[in-house]
Amino acid sequence: MTRPQTMQSQKQLSAAQLSPRQISTASRRILLAGVLAGLTGFTGIGAGGGFAPPAALAQNLFAPQLYVNDQVITAFEVDQRALFMKVLNAPGDLEKEALKSLIDDRLRLSEAKRLGVKLSPEELTAGMEEFASRASLSADQLIAELQKVGISAETYRDFVQAGALWRKIVRERYSGMVPVSEAEVDLFLEASLRPRALKVLVSELVIPAEPGQEAEAMDLAKSLAGSIKSEGAFAAAAREYSAAPTAEGGGRIPDWLPLANLPPVISGQLLALGQGAVSAPVTVPGAVVLFQLRGVETDSSAAPAAMTVEWADLTIPDDPALYAKILAGADTCNDLYALANVPAEQLTLRKQSMGEIPSDTGLKLARLDQGEFATLSRGNGAMRLAMLCKRVPVMEKEPDRSRIKEQLMNQKLDGMAENDLEKMRHAALIREP
Repeated sequence: MTRPQTMQSQKQLSAAQLSPRQISTASRRILLAGVLAGLTGFTGIGAGGGFAPPAALAQNLFAPQLYVNDQVITAFEVDQRALFMKVLNAPGDLEKEALKSLIDDRLRLSEAKRLGVKLSPEELTAGMEEFASRASLSADQLIAELQKVGISAETYRDFVQAGALWRKIVRERYSGMVPVSEAEVDLFLEASLRPRALKVLVSELVIPAEPGQEAEAMDLAKSLAGSIKSEGAFAAAAREYSAAPTAEGGGRIPDWLPLANLPPVISGQLLALGQGAVSAPVTVPGAVVLFQLRGVETDSSAAPAAMTVEWADLTIPDDPALYAKILAGADTCNDLYALANVPAEQLTLRKQSMGEIPSDTGLKLARLDQGEFATLSRGNGAMRLAMLCKRVPVMEKEPDRSRIKEQLMNQKLDGMAENDLEKMRHAALIREP
């Protein structure tokens, strides 16, 4: 790591000394943009490596404060991380939380070294720009704002580096094990633009977090989230740990909940889950909560939104055997080409708004779920069928499906990454000088 080129570090403020007045307008923009989300979990955290002290700096500032295996964490780094957390309005004891996150960083960096995983200069730059973009800033602009309150550019760079390395490790290790389907992207889009059309069935586990015990509650929640693999296991954990009235019933909330009635932080977690999966811990005042998804359904009582319908218009001979073959074999509209074996003019895939579809056809399509059929007409030895390919919410701007897939995959990988990190914590030799 390069030595800081100025004497700025002689003037560093501690987190305790930083007053709200000293947080700049752009730093507040960082807060409002939600950059704090990057401080925890798989989405990226980290300050790696130590700093080489300028000769004029007090020696004890760079003395070892903790050893993590063969790596050192200095008092300077703890002060810098705590200061960063102060700017980002992080909760809890900032010094303790800073030290904890730096320990995790050291473990991430050790694993990267063991596996030979490295970042190219372009990857590191991209990571710094991506993090800064959450506050609508460039990396240089964000660094300038952080330097105004005594946080060095090296601190920010290393913060991003450890997280990016860890993200790269986890992706290479698990990405093939957590595919994101086009159907999951469709569900995400429908829920984000038409939230009242979905309802969920969930169980809850509410872990009390008394003042000063927030970290212990979070650690328990993370451990449970990583170990629970079934509804029975979740129910047993809820009976043992949950403080909610539902604890006696294994945390089961009996009624379907409209997705629109849930806070976005919860609904976003649930949308990324598969049946029976457990959410990442959700922090609420005085508690940490886990949710298990038991079901997702369309809420027929919800107000409809503008939708584009993709459907197949197919005409085939009125042959019961052929009809049965198509019904049994067609999972998607594209399957029809091989199954129906009809001239091109007898099979058309259409993408239309409901206003463009004849009312009788539109009424039949409205009753279909994706992949289902309706008979539009029958006579003269032929059958005209409609198959619903999918419904797509009408949007002013076409969604970036690849980016949504990445977001959903990151949410799935988050739990796996935390489990790996927990194992590394238990195996590490962490000691004071």
